[in-house]
Amino acid sequence: MLSRQDALDILGSSGCSEKVIAHCVAVADLALEMALKLRSSGRDVDVALVEAGALLHDLGRARTHDITHAIAGVEVAEQNGIDQAIIEIIKRHIGAGITREDAKELGLPDDDYMPVTIEQMIVAHADNLVKGTKRITLEERILKMQENNLDPESIERVKALAEELGTY
Repeated sequence: MLSRQDALDILGSSGCSEKVIAHCVAVADLALEMALKLRSSGRDVDVALVEAGALLHDLGRARTHDITHAIAGVEVAEQNGIDQAIIEIIKRHIGAGITREDAKELGLPDDDYMPVTIEQMIVAHADNLVKGTKRITLEERILKMQENNLDPESIERVKALAEELGTY
């Protein structure tokens, strides 16, 4: 598994800004806390995978800051020979996931972007709870989604993800 420094080096050499890198570190720190808490409560969690995936979740922001940054991140990760388990975290980290139907509407490649493993869920949830480098509450995230007129199904997926991880 990639070390923290290796992941940070990949972010920098790929062209991610210091602001994006700081966000990735903040998400990784929160994701690690969640992973360790879940593991201590008996859940089977690959903590090293969570850390590497969280650090690289926004790798695609080196190329774009729109919804396609997950796809761009997958491409950059593949070019860097990153492990497939990390690539899947990058692909599935947006919101609480994007369904195949929503992906079509958003103009993303025809695929399912929903997190399915506990590690993917942890990174997606941690990303939802970090704005820039500041941690926010689930309620603040939901309010922000409502202010941006996101569909109720997306908001419900964020709530369901929090519930699945025991943080709601």
